[in-house]
Amino acid sequence: MDFWWHLPRTWQAWLLLPCTWLYRTLLLCRSMVYRCGLWSTYVAPVPVIVVGNMTVGGTGKTPLVIALVKYLQQQGLRVGVVSRGYGAKPPYYPHAVMPNADAKQVGDEPLLIARETACPVMIDPKRPRAIQALLKQTPCNIIVSDDGLQHLAMHPSVAVVVSDGKRGHGNGLVLPAGPLREPLPRDRSRYLWVVNGSSHDADAWSMTLSCGEVYHLRTRERRSLADFAGQSVLAIAGIGYPHRFFEMLKAQGLHVTPHAFPDHYAYQSADFQSFDRQLPWFMTEKDAVKCQDIANACDTWVVPVHAVLPSGFWRQLEQRLQAPHQRVGQ
Repeated sequence: MDFWWHLPRTWQAWLLLPCTWLYRTLLLCRSMVYRCGLWSTYVAPVPVIVVGNMTVGGTGKTPLVIALVKYLQQQGLRVGVVSRGYGAKPPYYPHAVMPNADAKQVGDEPLLIARETACPVMIDPKRPRAIQALLKQTPCNIIVSDDGLQHLAMHPSVAVVVSDGKRGHGNGLVLPAGPLREPLPRDRSRYLWVVNGSSHDADAWSMTLSCGEVYHLRTRERRSLADFAGQSVLAIAGIGYPHRFFEMLKAQGLHVTPHAFPDHYAYQSADFQSFDRQLPWFMTEKDAVKCQDIANACDTWVVPVHAVLPSGFWRQLEQRLQAPHQRVGQ
C-alpha cells in the first residue's frame, strides 16, 4: 500500500487526481445503470449482512465476520457465508468450502471462516449466484457476505463498514489518489460503522482484537502468549496491515523480527529458507491455513485473534435486522 495515501495530500495525490475523477465518473455511471434498472440487483429471500470497508487494505474485516457468524449462531440462526474467495482457484463456481480444503483452491479467508465457524461457506465472484447456491444446498435463514460493500448486484439488508482506527480513511481521496474504494456517503445512517481500535467518531462502534492462547502449528499444543515475553521471535504476516500484528506481539513483551508479505500471499517453502530456525515463529491464522505443509517442521506458533464489540453494537444489529430494509449503498 502506498504510504502517502495516509499522509496529508501530497504531490502524488494531486498528480493522480485526474485518474480519480475518471474513476469516480465510472462509479457514478455504474450506479446509475443499476438505479435505472438496466442491470438488476438480486434480493435474497433471507436477510443478508454485508461486511466490508470503504478503503483498500486490512481493517480487521475477517475477525468481525467470524464474530458476527458466531453471535448469530448463538441466537439460534442457521448462518451461511458467501465470499469472493480472493486468489481462489476452484474447479468451478459457485464452490462450497470444506474445512479440510486447500487454501490455494478456495482462498485463505473463506477457509479460515469455514474452520472457525463450522458454517457453510460458498465462494463465487458473483455473490448473488453464491447466495442462490448456498440456499439451494443448505437451510440457511441468514447470510453474511465477507466483503461485497461495492457489489451493487447484491442487495444488503444490513451493511457493516469496518475501518482502521489508526489509518482511518487516509487522505480522503478515492483511488488511485487515495485509499477510498468509493466516495464516503453523505448519509452515514444507512450503515453500521465499526472502527478497529479506539474511535473518536460518535457514530461508530469501537472493535478490539483480543488475542487468545497461541497454538503450535504441528503439535496443537496451547500456550499463553505471555509465556514468550522477553524472548526473541520471528513474526510472519501476509495480511492487509501486517504492522498491526507485529505491534500486538511487541505489546506482549516479545522481541520481534518482522517479516511482512503481501495480503493473500501464496507461500512457498523457499520463502522461509533464509529464516532463523533457532527462533520460534509466530504467524496469523490467515497465514497458517496456507503454511501447514511448509512451516510445520519449524517451531511455528499460530496467534488467533477474536473481535470484541460492545453490547450496543449487537442491539443495533438486531434492530436493523428486524426493521424493513431499504437499498444500502450508492
